[in-house]
Amino acid sequence: MMSLGPYASFIVTSYALVAAVVLILIAWIALDHRRVRAKLHALEEAGIARRSGRGATDLK
Repeated sequence: MMSLGPYASFIVTSYALVAAVVLILIAWIALDHRRVRAKLHALEEAGIARRSGRGATDLK
């Protein structure tokens, strides 16, 4: 492993925090995607059609 010098703890902590933020953002986007798809499906079940003509189940 390469020597990071006296700032090793700062560098490692910074990379760990950035990795955590990126993972949190990915999880947030995935959960929001599921929520929006469920909401679209519920609206289509209620008879509200989308202008594009595609159904919520056609999204991939």
